[in-house]
Amino acid sequence: MLRLITDFDGPIMDVSERYYRVYQLCLEKTRYPEQTIIELSKAEFWQLKRSHTPELQIALKSGLDPQQGQEFSQIRKQTVHTLPYFQYDALIPTALDALSKVQSAGVDLAVMTMRRLRELDYAFNRHNLAEFFPENRRYCLSNDYVKTRDVEDKPLLMARALAELPPVTDTWMVGDTEADITAAKKHHIKIIAVESGIRDRTQLTSYQPDLIVPDLKTAVDFILNQ
Repeated sequence: MLRLITDFDGPIMDVSERYYRVYQLCLEKTRYPEQTIIELSKAEFWQLKRSHTPELQIALKSGLDPQQGQEFSQIRKQTVHTLPYFQYDALIPTALDALSKVQSAGVDLAVMTMRRLRELDYAFNRHNLAEFFPENRRYCLSNDYVKTRDVEDKPLLMARALAELPPVTDTWMVGDTEADITAAKKHHIKIIAVESGIRDRTQLTSYQPDLIVPDLKTAVDFILNQ
């Protein structure tokens, strides 16, 4: 029996619009009344996010001063994972095809995400994703979980999943960040990184996943051909 554990944001959901809207809000909230700022285009902004540019750098590039940059970072942190903004997330165009293909092939499919339960439920209801992931195949944070860092929290979530899920002969993970790669490697699981998320190829390469592909669909095709 083959199992695929996939991250949610990046492989399945495109979060770029949410992050960009929050960026615009942070600029608006921190600029001085007569201040000239340089609002980055969405493409410029997302390229910076994908190359793991610190928030403060993004603020400075946008014409804010260091003190504003601190406030910008703070507002962003408080806002980016709040429900009003989740409406801006969209499905990656080929994700549903990929999930259907995995399901048809009889692969055991699980999702593992740093979203809180209410945030995952919101997306599942909005995009009708429950058919792919029964409740006992959804691994996310509880609503009251105190986050530390994703690279520390995600391996803990992986440990929980591996303790609870029935044994299989082969397991693959698909993700788009260093947290996914770290979690998989720590538990000796093969990891495919996708370029459809919040890290670019250079960032992903530095964490040495087993493979880097454009998206979940390409990853699924590769796994099913093994």
